[in-house]
Amino acid sequence: MKHKSVVMSILIYTLVISCFVAATYWGSAAVTTMSQKIPLKREHTIIIDAGHGGVDGGATSCTGVLESEINLEIALKLNDLMHLLGYKTTMIRTTDCSIYTKGETIAAKKISDLKERVRIVNETQNGILVSIHQNTFSDTRYSGAQVFYPPTEGSIELAKAMQNALCETLNPTSNRKSKKASGVYLMDHIKSPGVLIECGFLSNPQEEAKLRDPHYQRNLCCVIGSCLSEFLTQ
Repeated sequence: MKHKSVVMSILIYTLVISCFVAATYWGSAAVTTMSQKIPLKREHTIIIDAGHGGVDGGATSCTGVLESEINLEIALKLNDLMHLLGYKTTMIRTTDCSIYTKGETIAAKKISDLKERVRIVNETQNGILVSIHQNTFSDTRYSGAQVFYPPTEGSIELAKAMQNALCETLNPTSNRKSKKASGVYLMDHIKSPGVLIECGFLSNPQEEAKLRDPHYQRNLCCVIGSCLSEFLTQ
């Protein structure tokens, strides 16, 4: 009986992933409609944070694209996928904006923005944070995704599983390991489990091209989504 249940879960998950890949071509309206038909009940809310935005564009890629733009594209796709997997989601931002509530200078607005992100995470019941970012370095040879975790229960296990999955499926030549996010304001102040994913290096021309590619972004989201789902159903 247990074997039959596991097989059914795998079939449903495979169907959902297939629908996600197709639905990203049809649009968010189709994604929303299909998610309402998936008979899955979830206890957790996935908080999806597209890093930076608005007055804070983050890093600039080697072709001049702002990190905040790529973060948002990936975050929106992940939001669609998690809906199809039956999860409630909360997106920190859905457009190119900052979420500060006060501040006269850019620096003050950035601080207010970070505090608002922390507030949203900590006020979300049964929340799991996924913060999407991109890396950069002066040496253009560096590549590969890396997952960072806060000192909250369950975060290190989720980060390790996600790091391994990203290396095995998308970055097979990478030897990067998950790492504690010391000194990162958002990670230092949240109370729920979470991860911050540096999806790749915008300074590496080959990886930057992949990170801008919608197909690669969908593959990235499938890895993140499957790790989240497995973590939350253990």
